[in-house]
Amino acid sequence: MAVKRGRHFFQNPGPTNIPDRVLRAMDRPTIDFNTPEFLDIREEAHAGLKRIMKTEQIVVTYAATGHGAWHASTVNLFSPGDHVLVPETGYFSINWGAMAKELGLNVEILAGDWRKGVDAAGIEARLRKDTGREIKAVMLVQNETSTGVAHPVADVRAAMDRAGHPALFMVDTISSLASFDFRMDEWKVDLVVGGGQKGLMLPSGLCFTGISRKGLGASQSAQMPRGYWDWRPMLTGEKQTKWPGTAPVHLYYGLQESIRMLEEEGLDQVFLRHHRLGEATRRAVRVWAEGGGPELYPTDPKVESDSVTAVLMPEGHDPEAIRKICMDRFNVSLGGGLGALNGKVFRIGHLGDLNEPMILGTLAAIEMALSLAKVPHKKGGVDAAMEYLAGN
Repeated sequence: MAVKRGRHFFQNPGPTNIPDRVLRAMDRPTIDFNTPEFLDIREEAHAGLKRIMKTEQIVVTYAATGHGAWHASTVNLFSPGDHVLVPETGYFSINWGAMAKELGLNVEILAGDWRKGVDAAGIEARLRKDTGREIKAVMLVQNETSTGVAHPVADVRAAMDRAGHPALFMVDTISSLASFDFRMDEWKVDLVVGGGQKGLMLPSGLCFTGISRKGLGASQSAQMPRGYWDWRPMLTGEKQTKWPGTAPVHLYYGLQESIRMLEEEGLDQVFLRHHRLGEATRRAVRVWAEGGGPELYPTDPKVESDSVTAVLMPEGHDPEAIRKICMDRFNVSLGGGLGALNGKVFRIGHLGDLNEPMILGTLAAIEMALSLAKVPHKKGGVDAAMEYLAGN
């Protein structure tokens, strides 16, 4: 194995880079999670999560990945056979729906174009047809990590309101929260799915759900087996006071520190930073595409994600070759294609703990890899990214 020198550039779209401050915060002995010391940490972390989600409602955390929050949302809100509507937006929307189906729900996939934003008008039309109010929830992924498409949550909420439908509104924010704007209360989201390993800059293993009072009310009559994920023993009123098993103490240390970092920078500044680095990445890809090279997977600039860019390779060229060269030659790790996009795209994560030199180093490695792999492209993508960043 070749010896790799220098710092590893980890530009996957999740998990993401863990800041030194977060690592140091977790580098301490464990404590009893029933002590006042830990309860203060928990209270600070939960209050911070609420500020980031922009909610005054309920937050429950679990020791699990984001898939655990998917599972928790499903078993707490529904009864076997309940009908849910899942707009098809990419790999993760399909898999969230597949989990719900496996757990016993009647899952309806509303077909969509992965390269475009969610069809809010189509959701409205489908809900208007549901005169019997059989659809119990709409399940939307805000940011499709597989496609680099960010979906307008507010537009879907408005469509549901126009239809006058009482369905719950569930949103997966795993690769969007703390990277670009999300407003749980303003957008009347009933269930938020979140994970710590992306914009919150933690190791994998901590997930959470934001729960509206409407969602909590729906959970009272739900009949799914809940097991580990059951909110009822965890909540005292609207506050989490217990965990299913042992609390993930060290991940709470990290979460406490990551929230402090985000709020020291200021959430609006965090969002602007993500937009700048995302736009620099997109400008580089647009230059490469001019020479018949890789192109942006999203086809509408209005829905380009500020946390991940999916890059579609030209016909006959393998994205895995680019990923391999970047890793073996330059110690840069990129994301691969998922599901139907396997072997078609590679993905550049630009979320979490990231600055200009890090994204420019990544883009330079990719441009060199395109040349080494003899992929057609116009040179100068990195120059375009630098020009944009210098001017903004």
